Amino acid sequence: MMGSGGLLHNLLFFIIAIGVLVAFHEFGHYWVARLLKVKVLRFSIGFGKPLYVRKVQKGEDLIEFAVAAIPLGGYVKMLDEREGPVDESIRHRAFNTQPLASRFAIVAAGPVFNFILAIFLYFIFFVNGEDGIKPMIAEPVAQSAAAIAGFEAGDEIVAVAGQPVRTWNEFRMALIEHGLDGGDIVLDVRSSDLYQTQRLISIGDRHILNEKSDVVELLGFDVWRPDFPAVIGGVSEAAPAERAGLKAGDRILSIDQQPVSDWQQVVDVIQSSANKTLQLTISRQGDNHEVSLQPESRERDDQLIGFMGAYPEVSQQLLDQSRVRIEYGVFEAMQRATVETWTFSVLTLKVLGKMLVGQAALENISGPITIAQYAGITASIGFLIYIKFLAMISVSLGVLNLLPVPMLDGGHLMYYLVELIKGSPVSPRVEQLGQQIGITLLFLLMSLAIFNDIQRLLN
Repeated sequence: MMGSGGLLHNLLFFIIAIGVLVAFHEFGHYWVARLLKVKVLRFSIGFGKPLYVRKVQKGEDLIEFAVAAIPLGGYVKMLDEREGPVDESIRHRAFNTQPLASRFAIVAAGPVFNFILAIFLYFIFFVNGEDGIKPMIAEPVAQSAAAIAGFEAGDEIVAVAGQPVRTWNEFRMALIEHGLDGGDIVLDVRSSDLYQTQRLISIGDRHILNEKSDVVELLGFDVWRPDFPAVIGGVSEAAPAERAGLKAGDRILSIDQQPVSDWQQVVDVIQSSANKTLQLTISRQGDNHEVSLQPESRERDDQLIGFMGAYPEVSQQLLDQSRVRIEYGVFEAMQRATVETWTFSVLTLKVLGKMLVGQAALENISGPITIAQYAGITASIGFLIYIKFLAMISVSLGVLNLLPVPMLDGGHLMYYLVELIKGSPVSPRVEQLGQQIGITLLFLLMSLAIFNDIQRLLN
């Protein structure tokens, strides 16, 4: 569990993220409504009791801009006969009296502005260049799909189903995108001796998102790592390594009298020794010392593994072997941002569809607690990573709001499509019933998301 400093840090960047995304979403509704001469009464970030209200004169309209207590959404309140009597002199400016096309445009503007924001944020990320890990693989897990396909340590993935990949994250996302429906995937590979070939990874009828393991691990892949020496680069605060007295620069010579030569050997022993007391022989400034270390236990993939809270000393030369820097021009960055927004939107819809038919685990749904954690983590890594995180959440918000669920923008758009077909608005009774169904569905979805969040915290 994280300390109060970590909690406040995560909460701060979560509120910033939600504030930015909701503000831009609601601004879409607000801007198009104003453009179409619909009378706007209030623009609110957050729900519940207003904490701050400012009235601003916009032409002939006095509009309230508010910040409310519950920062999990927002709304734009417009003049509407369904919410109270409207003077005949301004009835033409009420939302419900607008032509179907105008109402459709106002409602659709919120999600559309989320996609526009995502493209802009991705553009900022890509135009500054991208640092990533090369899609080079370690020795595949025995009898895994990767091993059966003939992959070897040091192979670098060049393309997945003809789609070029340059980083490990691109490789992972391409595997998910092309592997959702099972079957076989052709991977272009550059071997360690620079020989280029193709290998066929067979997924068959497996549903790769219906299992708890990460997709790349499920198929037997793992990222290639240089052979780091067994030298500690640093330790985490209050972790077992710090309590044992280990320090940066310590070279681990042996564990329980078994010699170790590289960091991976240290990791293997620590992970298999949860809650066991180990005797380490270390070299510090030329002198050998004996240290007792008891790794803590953590759950991963339903198994307990040991954790000591230390990371290796890494030279820049070793890092350069596994890292890649990608530079983009302005137009290329904009193109990449647009493609990334489209690809992630389609992938989100596909995953939601797989969940509905039971081909993807419901554990894939995350709620506010997980989002807050990732907001804090990405902000700690750096501004550009936080920007990329915001872009992904903005895409998700746009897609979710377009789902044909009453209470969401997509539900209202669904009503308008029905109105277009039948020639008259949906009856108030049907709309009220839809709202009740929508509230129930959203409550169940939020409950599931928070349940998954709590499970992740407990694990």
